Amino acid sequence: MSVPAAYLTVILIWSTTPLAIQWSSVGVGYEFGVAARMFIGLLALLAIIRLRGQSLPWNRHARLVYLVSGISLFLAMSLVYWSAQFIPSGWISVIFGLSPLITSALATIILHENNLTAGRLIGMLLGLAGLAVVFAEGLTLAGAAWMGVVGMIVGTLIHSLGAVLLQKLKTDIPAITITAGSLIVATPAFVLNFAVMRSWPEQIGTTTMLSIVYLALLGSTLGFPLYFYLLKKLNAERVALIALITPVTALLVGALLNNETINTRVWLGTALILSGLAIYEYGKYLKFAKKWQKRWNQRPL
Repeated sequence: MSVPAAYLTVILIWSTTPLAIQWSSVGVGYEFGVAARMFIGLLALLAIIRLRGQSLPWNRHARLVYLVSGISLFLAMSLVYWSAQFIPSGWISVIFGLSPLITSALATIILHENNLTAGRLIGMLLGLAGLAVVFAEGLTLAGAAWMGVVGMIVGTLIHSLGAVLLQKLKTDIPAITITAGSLIVATPAFVLNFAVMRSWPEQIGTTTMLSIVYLALLGSTLGFPLYFYLLKKLNAERVALIALITPVTALLVGALLNNETINTRVWLGTALILSGLAIYEYGKYLKFAKKWQKRWNQRPL
């Protein structure tokens, strides 16, 4: 696949995944939706690995990588699917868009990386301000929307922590293999959670089933490898633009296909989060950020 086609495909998948998550739980519960997605995705990935003639490493280091990624996958995705019951689908992408900022902060703490420049700190503060606006909007809505916002925040935090821990392990295992290994660990947990919490659905709607298959084959099996393919072909800053595009497109998809309301406060929170991400990724090119960075470097230690 060409780089432009891969880029547009990832944007499309990430833009539609939040709504598909909501639809995949209709009439069957989120436990069944996520368990079915992971089971189908695992079978598809194992089939692809076999067709490619690749092996699935199972040494001590590989098992540790699968365990870390699998546990973080189970916890993070369980919270995302649970939270999707309470908030509009577009909010999922908006809050999850904070993951680069959270990952950087955790990397500073856990990996002792000195990457928190003055510009990046400004970006983080803007992102947190946007999150506060979205959370405040959740408090004003009827029902338990605030619970969905909190669940998404915790899920994003766990996802980012898993990414940092994988960096600490310094693995050279291919992305598709890590994905398959993590699903080997996580899928039994998803299935067990469904078996304990829900009975087998008497009927599965067409929209629900198509959403599950879409998430399994495109969201998990295709989207993740394509993302890493782009990281190899493009510089990280161009790939990071995806995180600035998909929250807006996910909000529009939810409004267009699911009649979700997007009020001024949500747009304001989204704008603050995306501005924070933009400054975080590209602030070094701005004059005011360069001045802040010079002062930051000259601060007394």
